[in-house]
Amino acid sequence: MKSKPNYYIVALIMLTFFVISFLTNVIGPLSPEFIKDFKLSDLLAGVLPFAFFIAYGVMSIPTSMLVQKYGEKAIMVTAFVVAFLGALLMAAEPNYLTAILSLFLIGCGMAMLQVVINPLLRVAGGAENYAFTSVLAQLIFGGASFLSPLVYSYMVVNLNKGNHSGVFSLLQPLVPHDLTWISLYWLFTVMALLMFVIILLSKFPKVELQSDEKSGPWKTHVDLFKKPVVILYFIALFCYVGTEQGVSYWMSEFLHRYHQIDPQTKGADAVAYFWGLMMVGGILGLVLLKLMDSRKLLILFTVPAMIFLSLGLFGSTQISLYSFSIVGFFMSVMYPIIFSLALSSVSEDHGSFAGILVTGIIGGAVVQLLIGGLGNLIGLRGGMMFLYLTFSYMLSIGFWAKPLVVNEKEVNAKNIGYVGGVVAGLATLYFYNPISLLQKIAVIAICAVIGFFVVYLIVLPFFRSKAQTK
Repeated sequence: MKSKPNYYIVALIMLTFFVISFLTNVIGPLSPEFIKDFKLSDLLAGVLPFAFFIAYGVMSIPTSMLVQKYGEKAIMVTAFVVAFLGALLMAAEPNYLTAILSLFLIGCGMAMLQVVINPLLRVAGGAENYAFTSVLAQLIFGGASFLSPLVYSYMVVNLNKGNHSGVFSLLQPLVPHDLTWISLYWLFTVMALLMFVIILLSKFPKVELQSDEKSGPWKTHVDLFKKPVVILYFIALFCYVGTEQGVSYWMSEFLHRYHQIDPQTKGADAVAYFWGLMMVGGILGLVLLKLMDSRKLLILFTVPAMIFLSLGLFGSTQISLYSFSIVGFFMSVMYPIIFSLALSSVSEDHGSFAGILVTGIIGGAVVQLLIGGLGNLIGLRGGMMFLYLTFSYMLSIGFWAKPLVVNEKEVNAKNIGYVGGVVAGLATLYFYNPISLLQKIAVIAICAVIGFFVVYLIVLPFFRSKAQTK
């Protein structure tokens, strides 16, 4: 019997995904400000994302156990209290040491939320709708990643101009005139406080995990780590998050250092487009997964990602500016493919295995530290070349992965039409440069719809004739 979806809780989870992404993925655009204002070396700058992502290693497995004892609502309320304290600490007392502690606390809160909201989404939205709601959540996550650098740029530009209207009149006395980016942490403080109040007043459904979805005791996790396939996929998630954050965290500082691009405007825009193109690529990836084996798709997207990384590192100013953002497009399918291949490669203890995989997010901590350390020794360009190793490992998965269940492929006119729509939209994004952003979005949307119907109508007769001959 199908359960009736709890639309309020689904909407609340989507809002939580938005907040997680908004708080997490603005660290990259802020990296040049950390380095300049706190007078940091590359190694010390690498400690900041390390502090954030190491929290996932500390909190993921313990949270998966605590949520079964105290419930989803209690954990989410606690998570936003911790994130609120972290954001308030940075906003009120900005310096390098408080930045480390602040990012660790915010990271702990985000890790706790990540563990809770996925099984909660399955219950609230209905198991039969989980595929759709999961995709919607990822799109919202990507949208927030795209917006947060733009909001950062908007806030610092207005504060630097001395704008005293609206919310800026409240921020002016709270934000040091030489640290206008701190305004973003006052925004984070308000967001965390609002989410705390909303969740506290919300009524949550009871989440019944299947026996295979429950996180087992420490012994189960230890036993899983004795299996080579578990270690291989843990390394895979470690490499993915390390690479994703390695590009998004360091690209603005790289563009500033090697091409003198303003990190508060064009640098922030480049990071925003990295996440925006990742969202677009995710839509295309969903369609392509219906057309081909996920392992082949992983190879197909990883190779051009490495090519555009090279263009970003060694190209001219304009080529570098665009290429780093395009890497996000080709990285879009890697996380869902690697995660699904991992869970499809073991026959039991999926809940505990998922906890281990989420712990692999510490790659976002360790890889940034390695890039920063290498940057001190051989320059930031040389440090970022470490990402060739992490990309290569992910590329290898397409060759050695042996899932017990292969993704179902369904080739039809509609799926191919979606590919045509995405390609048309991307072509418009590249070639069309209007005055306003709203105008650009409207034209891209129209061209994407036209692209869908043109390709759909072209291939539809073929699929009809094929169906009639069966």
